[in-house]
Amino acid sequence: MRSLFPSVRCSVLVPASLLLVLSAFTGIAHAQPESAAASPAGSTAVQEPADPNPGALSLSGGFDFQSTYMFRGIRQHSTGVAAWPWADLGIAAYTGDGGLKSMGINVGSWNSQHTGDTGIDGPSHKLWYESDFYVTLGFGFGGGVSLATTYTAYTSPNNTFSSVKEILVKLSVDDSARLGRGAIRPYVALARELDTAPGVGQADGGAKAGTYLEVGIAPGYTGAKASLAVPVKVGLSLGNYYELAGRDDRFGFVSVAGLVTVPLGSTTKYGSWNVHGGAELQRLGGHTAALNGDHRVRVMGSIGVGFSY
Repeated sequence: MRSLFPSVRCSVLVPASLLLVLSAFTGIAHAQPESAAASPAGSTAVQEPADPNPGALSLSGGFDFQSTYMFRGIRQHSTGVAAWPWADLGIAAYTGDGGLKSMGINVGSWNSQHTGDTGIDGPSHKLWYESDFYVTLGFGFGGGVSLATTYTAYTSPNNTFSSVKEILVKLSVDDSARLGRGAIRPYVALARELDTAPGVGQADGGAKAGTYLEVGIAPGYTGAKASLAVPVKVGLSLGNYYELAGRDDRFGFVSVAGLVTVPLGSTTKYGSWNVHGGAELQRLGGHTAALNGDHRVRVMGSIGVGFSY
């Protein structure tokens, strides 16, 4: 996912309700939701009393506008805005009362369309900058523990970057049953790039396949009319993920965001709908700052609509 522009590295979640917004800021494999078996740590979506779709299949989707698209601390465009349409199909494959409480599969597509220098105003003059396909296998255990493995193929329809293939493993804990409003919902995610060559198939466009580590929390509050989440995360290189001029930088970024989701009425036979928006502050490391025009701090905003059924 190497941009054609020296200062722009090309290549953020999004399930239903607040997870849509969370993914815009968590950047774990762009906007992928968790498996149907492993509820996303940090999801604080307003709970609805009725479920019009009690079956094993669930559908979620949305459309967001983002002021600046940053993938794991790496800027994806210098001008214009990004639009993120996405869709996800969840399959609840298993539920039980033993040590393994649930197993699920998610399959989906996430896309980024740009008006600026990596989109319409870029060399290709094409809007569709990125299209990702992913599949997740997730397991839910007792105590709110979940484990998910995701394969993602990041592609660029306007040929701004070479395709990137990645496998990611995420361990998360929903501690809200024990801590209530004091829950922090910690998680850790490890990603590894696959099938690479020097300058090809890598997020940083470097010489070697990278290994990425993300550690975060997602405290939040759910009210009668809205939900608020304050995700905090750190992105690190465990090897060759933030390469520049032949050197790797361990620290990629630290991020703090504030996210609000408001449901649009109650759940109906057409599912549940919401509007959401938020802001994020990122503090970048040395190499990610160099790929961001030598700016150490980046502030971003987003707004969008989402649904789940």
